Amino acid sequence: MRPKGSKTPVRHLRRSPPAALLLAALGLAACGAPAQASQTTGAPPPDVAGTVHVCSSCHGPGGHSISSTFPRLAGQQKVYLIAQLTAFRDHARADPHAQTYMWGMAARLSDPMIAGLAAYYSAQAPVPGAPDDTPAAAAGRKIYTAGIPAKRVPACIACHGVKGQGNGPIPRLAGQHGAYVERQLDAFASKARANEIMHQTSKNLTSEQIRDVAAYVASL
Repeated sequence: MRPKGSKTPVRHLRRSPPAALLLAALGLAACGAPAQASQTTGAPPPDVAGTVHVCSSCHGPGGHSISSTFPRLAGQQKVYLIAQLTAFRDHARADPHAQTYMWGMAARLSDPMIAGLAAYYSAQAPVPGAPDDTPAAAAGRKIYTAGIPAKRVPACIACHGVKGQGNGPIPRLAGQHGAYVERQLDAFASKARANEIMHQTSKNLTSEQIRDVAAYVASL
């Protein structure tokens, strides 16, 4: 997060018209599908295939998103996916991107459909991290593994795991888009995304430290 006094306010975005959003998303899919298709693990079950096709417009085939606007879902924790999709549907998750993209998309999802989508995406082969030997990633590794005791920032490894794999309701971070992780940490810090544990974890990080952590987890 950015130092107090220089933090850019999080602006709440208006929800895009569904038709315009879908057309924009399909444009992304058309550019990214060929490069990502080989990473998928089997076809989705018939009961969720149609919805997976819609999700692929933004999140890519098999959840292998190529745009940092949309998180990679492949290999994500099933319990976490269920919790987030339910929160989108019920408007319990209200950060700007949730409102803009996911409130409308998740509005008609039933509990069985949410469970089926979570099962499908959690079973996909995750995108491997991109090796990163930059000073930023090295600094991020230190924060991830040891925290910053002087600022009461706990080590991320305690919850998200040695390899960033997550566990149950705790999300997988490994191989996620660095820019997406950075945006979520900013949202937690400002309370635009509600999660008290993550707010307490991120609120004392500078914008540079947030970028460092994001760079490191993207490399896992």
